[in-house]
Amino acid sequence: MLQATAKNKQKMTETQAENGAVCEAITVHNFSERILEQTVHFHVMKHSGGFFLWVGSAPELSNLAVSMSSKYDSMPLSTLLLGDPSNTAPNSLAQRLAKKTKKQVFVSYSVPMTDSKLSLLVENRIKKELEIHPEHF
Repeated sequence: MLQATAKNKQKMTETQAENGAVCEAITVHNFSERILEQTVHFHVMKHSGGFFLWVGSAPELSNLAVSMSSKYDSMPLSTLLLGDPSNTAPNSLAQRLAKKTKKQVFVSYSVPMTDSKLSLLVENRIKKELEIHPEHF
């Protein structure tokens, strides 16, 4: 049985190659910024059709949202996959980035809300990076 499975996987790979399918590698881009006396880290993983963005000041994945465009609505669809539903930051950011980039966007936002201006400054830093390095998104 194991041999048959291995042959099937090999055949599937060969079929994909014969069909001209191209596998894009996942690329990683990291940057950091000191914002309102707090160091904020940004981690972008670009994949085929979209990207994953982690924003945080400590290494934790406390929430995860996804957003993507829809042909039925001008605003991208979004949902929280992981985390506290009362925290709307990851959902909102994913939705705005999906609208701006026209891609599927996963967002994890783990920055403590110590100042109301902080989230706006963080989002502005992401937009700046999008303009400077669009190839990473």
